[in-house]
Amino acid sequence: MRASTLLLAFCIAGFVFLYAPIISLIVFSFNENKLATVWSGFSTQWYVALFQNTQILGAAWISLKVAVVSATLATILGTLAAYVLVRFGRFRSRSLLTGMSAAPLVMPDVITGLSLLLLFVAMQQLFGWPASRGMTTIIIAHTTFCMAYVTVVVQSRLSDMDQSLEEAAMDLGARPVRVFFDVTVPVIAPALVAGWLLAFTLSLDDLVVASFVTGPGASTLPMVIFSKVRLGVSPDINALATIIIAIVALGVFVASAVMRRKPSRA
Repeated sequence: MRASTLLLAFCIAGFVFLYAPIISLIVFSFNENKLATVWSGFSTQWYVALFQNTQILGAAWISLKVAVVSATLATILGTLAAYVLVRFGRFRSRSLLTGMSAAPLVMPDVITGLSLLLLFVAMQQLFGWPASRGMTTIIIAHTTFCMAYVTVVVQSRLSDMDQSLEEAAMDLGARPVRVFFDVTVPVIAPALVAGWLLAFTLSLDDLVVASFVTGPGASTLPMVIFSKVRLGVSPDINALATIIIAIVALGVFVASAVMRRKPSRA
């Protein structure tokens, strides 16, 4: 009894430690005062100010475009890499491909960002491309490290997949490409969706790598928020964070509702 009470107390303390700052942020996003830590009354003026802030809205649009394109490219390349590692068995340079796929997982963001910056500078001097650093270089950089996460997720699903399904399709005369799209992809679809969402979140949240490879006029949302927070937290940042939390909470709620309906239908 005493052990269970102590465990419950630790659990409550952990949840309070995690969620109390978030609740405080949401509450102070409706604060009338310009000071983010001094409550003076309820107001929604900072949400109005947020939607009138062209800098934040432009940075959010850039971040969304970068995240969608990077996650899509990372899912395609990561799926191909995972398929080669799982289905092709032993081949020359397999160890090199495995190491290159796993390296971004353990590489510090500073090292990744600096190495990509030096790569882009060298390419510009040798080939004249990219002519300038901006959204294109951010997409390339994000695709590079997000692909590693997708590879791990898809590789684990392919390893557990029953290969007899693919063999049966081939016995019926289907070509390997047809087998991949008609049999393999539907089976590993949950892993593809999970990998895409993970890559999208990592790209949308990245600050360090984007700071190295971006240029003027291509500031992402984390970069803008970081530059504003260094001068002091403003209430419109709290409003932006509240909107993001609401979107994430809505997505989790919808996903939970869909998962609950599937067993009931079955």
